[in-house]
Amino acid sequence: MLPEAEEFFVRAVESAGGTVAPLSDATRGVVWLSNERAAEFAPILASHPGINWVQLPFAGVDAFHEALAVRHAERDIVWTSAKGAYAQPVAEHALALTLAALRGLPERARATEWGGKYGRSLYGLNVVIVGAGGTALELVRLLEPFDVRVTIVRRRAEPVAGVAATVTSKGLTEALHDADVLVLAAALSAETERLIGARELAKMKPEAVLVNIARGRMVDTDALISALRDGRLAGAGVDVTDPEPLPTGHPLWSAPNVIITPHSADTPEMVDPLLAERVAVNVRALLGHGPFVGAVDPASGY
Repeated sequence: MLPEAEEFFVRAVESAGGTVAPLSDATRGVVWLSNERAAEFAPILASHPGINWVQLPFAGVDAFHEALAVRHAERDIVWTSAKGAYAQPVAEHALALTLAALRGLPERARATEWGGKYGRSLYGLNVVIVGAGGTALELVRLLEPFDVRVTIVRRRAEPVAGVAATVTSKGLTEALHDADVLVLAAALSAETERLIGARELAKMKPEAVLVNIARGRMVDTDALISALRDGRLAGAGVDVTDPEPLPTGHPLWSAPNVIITPHSADTPEMVDPLLAERVAVNVRALLGHGPFVGAVDPASGY
């Protein structure tokens, strides 16, 4: 665990039967509480052969791709992330961004005069969600009262319960034609980087909105700005951007009907208790008391 780890997480480790101590030959697991200093992992693992479990702090693990790519033939290292742990707050944020974009709230929040009336209701719309993890499934649950038609886009053809349709990534283009709302809730990988660009945005209806609570690099930012400015997309709500942080004065800030939040769908106040619970569960698993939760496949990167 990092030296600056909060007592909150120390208690989580100890409550599960573990002990927090400096790195040594006796270290069996590492809990990393930040995406920073990810480059330090490879030498840490190489110099501490007793480590066979690493807990990462977020659902996305792209910051650790170099460490994940290192193969340790002499031992099996279990990597776990927080995937699924933050589903409720992130799905809640996705719903908030969706409603804001549909209702034109970004423009109204900046307005200095009465202006005209515009906006759409979410009720009965077609919602396309890219991803089928914990956040996507929680968002499906939150959308139930709105009587929407949900299409899930995922890698596998296995149907997702409770939605109108499940399609593979090959069916994304067709799904975009009918989308009133497109929500990106998938992990960043080689397959999903720049998933939404000019070609995909051109397939969408001009009254549609895009919501991204996944990773900024899943969207071609220049293409998004162009679509918003040209009226080919009605609005966008993004909690993640490319680049990130989004620089002051970047054109996306001034694009019409876009609301940008600073990667705050999962603030520490909301997620620290959820991450602590995940840490405790996986410490118990390390000690042989149950399975690991949130396991990451190093080959796929999530």
